[in-house]
Amino acid sequence: MFSRPLNQGLVLAGRRLQSSAAGYDLCVIGGGPGGYVAAIKAAQLGLKVVCVERRGTLGGTCLNVGCIPSKSLLHNSHLYHMAKHDLAARGIKADNVTLDLDVMMAVKEKAIATLTKGIEMLFKANKVDYVKGHGTLSGPNSVKVALMDGGDQTIETKNIMLATGSEVMSLPNIELDEKVIVSSTGALKLEKVPERLTVIGGGVIGLELGSVWARLGSKVTVVEFMGSIGGVGIDTEVAKQFTAMLKKQGMKFELKTKVTGVEKAGSIIKVHTEAAAGGDSKIAEADVVLVCVGRRTFFDNLGLEAVGVKVERNKIEVDHHWRTNVPSIFAVGDIVKGPMLAHKAEDEGCLVSEYLATGKDPHMDYDKVPSVIYTTPEVAWVGKTEEMLKAEGVEYKKGKYTFGANSRAKASGEEMGFVKVLACKKTDKLLGVHIVNNIAGELIGEACLAIEYGASTEDIARVCHAHPTLSEAFKGATQMTAFGKAINSPP
Repeated sequence: MFSRPLNQGLVLAGRRLQSSAAGYDLCVIGGGPGGYVAAIKAAQLGLKVVCVERRGTLGGTCLNVGCIPSKSLLHNSHLYHMAKHDLAARGIKADNVTLDLDVMMAVKEKAIATLTKGIEMLFKANKVDYVKGHGTLSGPNSVKVALMDGGDQTIETKNIMLATGSEVMSLPNIELDEKVIVSSTGALKLEKVPERLTVIGGGVIGLELGSVWARLGSKVTVVEFMGSIGGVGIDTEVAKQFTAMLKKQGMKFELKTKVTGVEKAGSIIKVHTEAAAGGDSKIAEADVVLVCVGRRTFFDNLGLEAVGVKVERNKIEVDHHWRTNVPSIFAVGDIVKGPMLAHKAEDEGCLVSEYLATGKDPHMDYDKVPSVIYTTPEVAWVGKTEEMLKAEGVEYKKGKYTFGANSRAKASGEEMGFVKVLACKKTDKLLGVHIVNNIAGELIGEACLAIEYGASTEDIARVCHAHPTLSEAFKGATQMTAFGKAINSPP
């Protein structure tokens, strides 16, 4: 145990903890997915742990203003849209369907409150101390906390884990007011359905939130600088077919277009755009503008420079143990290399905690981290895209199986989408899987496991899958790469 006396009592989630003579084995700065999961894991492995969170509630962006509230709105807006436009064709008459946006928002808030309180309960159950306040590095083994309730406190610790995550960013010429010019945070709290919504950015967040308000009745236009939607890592063929599906739902897209300005003109917002390559300016009107152009790492008042932690291109430099150049300080999640995804941060946090508690050498393959866009249909992928394989000079074969040939999808009226698998031409090893379907985010799990264990597509094609299930479409796609044909798909 690292022994250094604490100076005074800590204020922990509304109660004061008396000083311990032993200090802490680990202080985690940040209570998001990377931080709170790491804190619990470390405590379960016998370490004395404290977690510092400035927000006042645990769960980070993901739980408070990101993944969880957006999924609540995505799910319930989908049900509303089905009731309005789809149920009659299924033999279910639902007349006079109306939207109660206040109730829908209240359901979202209830989910947030339940989950954040649940993490606090897990902290108590696992004896993780929780400090509400902004943590700043004051040395290689100390953290100064500006407490939410006033005053400050210094925490002495053997190791420090930075898990401060990221926050929304805007374009230089666009000022967010979170009322009519909003980030994802404001888009989750709109008080009424905008008649016209312009989304700046066709990445994951822009598409998800744009689709929420489109289902609720807004006329949505997505302006994207690049030539395709879906953000970094999406397969080009998938992106093209995904775009066509969203267009059929009423969403409009302006690709290869840049926004040069946004101005308020009374109750109307004027959006100035021009071609990404340059050209004549255009002006479009909107009632609400949603800016989704990326996120920035959160280093505000973290004290990195004071203790000499190296940062390169807005990411903290770490080794394969996620250790910074300061031996006692580690970093995980959005602030280090790799995709800005909650599940990636969780796994990194757990690996670091295991390393600190047991000395077990951690390893994480970022090629095997799945991505999901939670629209309707969902888009999920893991591993390589065709573009990646071509760039790497890898000879590959492709299998594609549409859900229109899947019995469960046909019976359920959920035939939209497909499974696409990519495998090494010489060895048949599975290299990438791309799924478009209403539950693609659930189906991708089998693909993650298969790629992690180095499965061939023949391995998957010979595994017995339950019938009738949507998972059979994955088996069908691998039958095409392994045997040249799928049993239930036309030649």
